[in-house]
Amino acid sequence: MADFTKDSLKIDSEAVTDELCRLILKQTRGIMKKGGAVVGISGGIDSSVVAALCSRALGPKKVLGVMMPEKESAGESKDLAQILADKFGFETVVETISGGLEGMDCYDRRNEAIKSVFPDFNEKADKCKITIPTNILEKETYNFFTLVVERPDGTKLSKRMPPAAYLQVVAASNFKQRLRMATLYYHAEKRNWAVAGTGNKDEHMQGFFVKYGDGGADFKPIAHLFKIQVYQLAEYLGVPEEIIGRTPTTDTYSAEVTQEEFFFGLDFYRMDMLWYALEHKIQPEKAAEVLGLSVEQVKRGYANIERKVRATEYLRMPPIEVT
Repeated sequence: MADFTKDSLKIDSEAVTDELCRLILKQTRGIMKKGGAVVGISGGIDSSVVAALCSRALGPKKVLGVMMPEKESAGESKDLAQILADKFGFETVVETISGGLEGMDCYDRRNEAIKSVFPDFNEKADKCKITIPTNILEKETYNFFTLVVERPDGTKLSKRMPPAAYLQVVAASNFKQRLRMATLYYHAEKRNWAVAGTGNKDEHMQGFFVKYGDGGADFKPIAHLFKIQVYQLAEYLGVPEEIIGRTPTTDTYSAEVTQEEFFFGLDFYRMDMLWYALEHKIQPEKAAEVLGLSVEQVKRGYANIERKVRATEYLRMPPIEVT
């Protein structure tokens, strides 16, 4: 049984960086025979680390950072993405995808579902987001989503979402990630380069990605790293502090929503440490002692992670063929 301490997820960032750069070079040029890498950059920590790694592995002239804002994107995303590109010296291009999303009726389909919950929702003035309970260690399970509408005067309204409304909102919103994937592949194919995936282990294994959307990539250099390990690489690589200090968000809904509120339901440190403990068969009593939790809280954390991994297995599956 592995030892378990508060530092169990600390990595040798220099050694990990060297190994990842070696693999990026091998995978892009050696295996795929591609000349460079295209990275969707959002000003977030994950895409920033992947862009920095690719720049180091392939050289900044062989990296293209693609910013893909739409009318509901956070205003700071583009600015932070450009700060990143300036720091590491790679070229950028801006592709505003609002028109494409309007052509797909992304906003109208989503708003139709929102109005089934809040009939007076004003798509021109109100903002919206979906949240989940963030107290998953205190309850056995959660199986509901809350729709939050924010009025221009600051008023916030919230209601539990019926399944049909939730599914329609998510299905419509997923157009955003799928159009971004298509945009990345346009730029990659134009250059005979590869698309770099930016998902970390938390997202990849718990299903916090859109199949054939942000999950669509040619290689995924950080899909084995916990979020708190990605932060360690960011510090080592010199990712700008403005990005490291930014709260991770989905950048999907018009109202800002953190990844914790929308999907994970728990802060990254405790979630990652619980996951590591679960994988290494650490007894709940030991994990509770190290993390300052009760044994029951640890068991709930273990169960939540296992449930999400099982429930999202289909997202990681390749297409099923007749054999």
